[in-house]
Amino acid sequence: MSETEMKKYCSMAIKERDNAYSPYSNISVGAVLVTKDGKIYCGANIENASFTPTVCAERVAFFKAVNSGERHFSKIFIAGGKCGEPSSDYFPPCGVCRQVMAEFCNDDFEVILVKENGYKKITFPEILPYRFDSNFM
Repeated sequence: MSETEMKKYCSMAIKERDNAYSPYSNISVGAVLVTKDGKIYCGANIENASFTPTVCAERVAFFKAVNSGERHFSKIFIAGGKCGEPSSDYFPPCGVCRQVMAEFCNDDFEVILVKENGYKKITFPEILPYRFDSNFM
């Protein structure tokens, strides 16, 4: 992926934060999921007063993609931070999101953490080195 494309997807992840519904934590997260064939699925976190039904941006993007028949993914861009404030630091996915990724992603999947002035690429094995997957079933 070219540097221009990387910057485009980083900007999209930051912009996706505007779609978050997060009145309880005041944290907005945007995600841009890219399939192996270049399709894009975006997501933003959606909270609920009961907390358990809350869904992270990463899972929203994955569930939209899987519901559309996608099963092969190459990377996800994630930007987060306090609502209304710039993404000033990297915002890694939670453990539940990492487990969802484990269901659908191979070792070549990349997690790109995005902030206003840059990004950091992490391979999936680096972010979840001992994943639980179908090999244990």
